Amino acid sequence: MTRPTGAPPCLMTAWQQHEHELYRWLLKQSGSPMDADDLLQETFLRAIRQQGKFCAIENARAWLFDVARHLVIDKSRRQRPLLPLSGELAMQQGEIDAVDSLAGCLPRVLEKLAQADRDILRHCDLEGMKQADYAARYGLTLAAAKSRLLRARERLRQQLSLDCQVRWDSSGRVCCFTAAVK
Repeated sequence: MTRPTGAPPCLMTAWQQHEHELYRWLLKQSGSPMDADDLLQETFLRAIRQQGKFCAIENARAWLFDVARHLVIDKSRRQRPLLPLSGELAMQQGEIDAVDSLAGCLPRVLEKLAQADRDILRHCDLEGMKQADYAARYGLTLAAAKSRLLRARERLRQQLSLDCQVRWDSSGRVCCFTAAVK
């Protein structure tokens, strides 16, 4: 293998020492010379991306095999056949329409909430911001942010009940609703 531009000498030395052993292992794992070649190349590319940090790796062989092992696992996951959902889990078209209808009701309901409620719900529940990050951004304690979010969720729940006639089952999940017209 020719040395690519920018590959540190320590990487090339380690690669020359372990390439054949790594290839044999990848061939055994994948069962295909083409797959083994692809996985070997991807392992090498990941090592190159380390640049000078690769030289600081204490056990280059272990690092290369660890990267290769993860690539084999990822490849296996991608090739796993997808199975259809069982009848119990698959959504019926009516359920899909109901979810779409509820999703259409949500923006209208959110607009009726106070700006502070919309803001914390949007950041924490819709965009996935951590409550601690929200607290830091707005100068709140974590306890205050959690309390504010809890109150906003309760007001959203009440507004959904009013506007969309949402009802919840005993476990707190939406069981039924009627989307109100705009």
